[in-house]
Amino acid sequence: MTTIVNDLPYNTNHLSVELTEFANSKDNHLDLKKTLNFIAPAIPVARRFEHKKAPTDQFFSSEDDDIRATGSNFKYMDFQGESITAKTLNKGLGIRIDVDDINGNDWQTRYVYALQEQIYRNELRRVIKALIANAADGGDLTWANDASPDADIRKALVAACKKHGFYPNRLLYSEPAWFIRQDCYAAQENAGARIAAEMSRETLAEMLRVDAVQLLKQNNLGIQGQLKDNSVFAFYAEDSMFKDALSNLKYFVTLSPEGHFFRVYVEEYPKYTDIIVECFSTIAVTSKTNLIHWKIKDA
Repeated sequence: MTTIVNDLPYNTNHLSVELTEFANSKDNHLDLKKTLNFIAPAIPVARRFEHKKAPTDQFFSSEDDDIRATGSNFKYMDFQGESITAKTLNKGLGIRIDVDDINGNDWQTRYVYALQEQIYRNELRRVIKALIANAADGGDLTWANDASPDADIRKALVAACKKHGFYPNRLLYSEPAWFIRQDCYAAQENAGARIAAEMSRETLAEMLRVDAVQLLKQNNLGIQGQLKDNSVFAFYAEDSMFKDALSNLKYFVTLSPEGHFFRVYVEEYPKYTDIIVECFSTIAVTSKTNLIHWKIKDA
């Protein structure tokens, strides 16, 4: 049974170094982390920090003023936009394990792994909600009969570039939207459509001239996080350690002095053990430019 962390009696004396090291293993929950950071790249910050909320296109504005004149200094980059003061939120989950439920030598790591999974799933749901709430409505796209799903998306990307001066560089398909795309092409009796139906996401990304195409798996969202619509999202994101770098959405995280994102606490009692996993993070929408949401229909 999971409980609210703040109701559990724990402090730093109960920090488990071994379980904290396990929780921060790069191999844990790779698919959830990959999807989360695909949409909102993780950026380390202090607990309280300031960032810019500004149009992404300012990063693509080119000036011929990076040449230093004799006797003068280089020009400094000045990021324009609204300054936002924010802080990362303390998030976490705990579980109480009865002594009768303890089984095997790795029982603590198994519970830590399960708590981490739920925390990541909650974070992914928050990112998707922010994506939906802030994306421009690209309208409904019907992919049936002789429709060309990839041409629809390419046309919209070109229009976005003409409007803002740069392309969204990442595409996110919900699983149902991807299935509709495949089924649409599979139903067409020509060689090109059959090739498109079997096309990998890597090949599609190359054809559409975006950096990557990612699938939003239903299982990663859980039952409560299922999308209302069959969706495709376009946005700009860039993996960076720089808090004001390009990205429509950012996943700001605060690390411990040891460089850990998660910390694990264990408190043992005669008849049960409490395990708590915590982290500090917040999700921010720093630009809505070229953030687009299409709803996909199959008939």
